[in-house]
Amino acid sequence: MTDFFRAEEAAELIAVPDEGDDKYSRGVLGVMTGSAQYPGAAVLGVEAALRTGVGMVRYVGPESAKQLVLARRPEAVSGRGRVQAWLVGSGMDAESRTGDETALLRDALREDLPAVIDAGALDLVGDAAGPVVITPHYGELARLLGAERADIAADPARFASRAAEQLGVTVLLKGFVTHVAGDGVLLKARSATPWLATAGSGDALGGVLGALLATHSDQILADRAVLPRLAAAAAVIHGIAGDRASNGGPVTVLDLAAALPATIAHLLGTRA
Repeated sequence: MTDFFRAEEAAELIAVPDEGDDKYSRGVLGVMTGSAQYPGAAVLGVEAALRTGVGMVRYVGPESAKQLVLARRPEAVSGRGRVQAWLVGSGMDAESRTGDETALLRDALREDLPAVIDAGALDLVGDAAGPVVITPHYGELARLLGAERADIAADPARFASRAAEQLGVTVLLKGFVTHVAGDGVLLKARSATPWLATAGSGDALGGVLGALLATHSDQILADRAVLPRLAAAAAVIHGIAGDRASNGGPVTVLDLAAALPATIAHLLGTRA
């Protein structure tokens, strides 16, 4: 039986800046998310990434989403530039993407950098040159594998492992119990309150995970085997922040994001 990934293990994977760091050495996350239909996904992912801890977020996306991102988080930088990792696909629809949007996504994924691929970019996983974590829910994984959603729900661990082997990526299969598979490893995370079954929760998870990839980019490029642990850590951090924000009642995703710094501080306090 696979043990649950523990908060103490997640704490060890949080990068802490020192006095010699600057915004570039702390990690720069490129974010290509959101759409005219779902601009809020971009806001939530950027918000969560910044509150998890990166030196900079570079946002590349549609104008409607960009304006919302900059209004909410003016420290985000608009446009392409040097990054250490990518978060792509949240709030996008593969069937309605334009050719220009698809080309931008492919360009980002071919940069040989760690990448989180979510939702509307999952069909481009084969274009990625660097280490990848995909973050599907049951329905999205069913479409990727040509399987039935009910079968995946009945045995998520098996299908997460199958997808990881078949696609050559790390798979973070979202659910109340999150299953992470990659490099022959299977991990489980369960720290979230059921109140987090709400729109936008996965967008925030993508931001948390993107931040962890950006702050560990060099380690990932040296050894991809760290990816499953980082993905499980993201699920744990996201879940604990949601529980902190909920306090036993309903929670919004911006509430969760606001709870991330205190969650990070608490986890760091548990480190030896």
